[in-house]
Amino acid sequence: MKKKILIFDDDVNILELCSLILAECGYEVETSETSHDIIEKVEHTKPDAILMDNWIPDIGGIEATRLLKKHPKFKHIPVIYFSANNDIKSLAEMAGADAHLAKPFDLDELENMMKSVLIG
Repeated sequence: MKKKILIFDDDVNILELCSLILAECGYEVETSETSHDIIEKVEHTKPDAILMDNWIPDIGGIEATRLLKKHPKFKHIPVIYFSANNDIKSLAEMAGADAHLAKPFDLDELENMMKSVLIG
């Protein structure tokens, strides 16, 4: 059974690029350009991992990740925080993300990061 990835990013080009890369790696991919209904989206999608942009509209990546990590049903889902910010590591830590990936990223880096969070 394919692992499912949910990507939150407001940049359609990033969503398309990540979707293509991850689909080629054998993942099923869902995307969202907003984060205000993150719990509902995760409930509906049931992802195995989440890629979360820092600048996602509405509540933002930090708050969206915190909501997810506080939720008893979804706190186990690995969240990879990704952003072009220089302080991506500290933002990911503030959010409670499991890993972080700086934009722009190498395609192999994305693939390897996904494998590492899904294996545990």
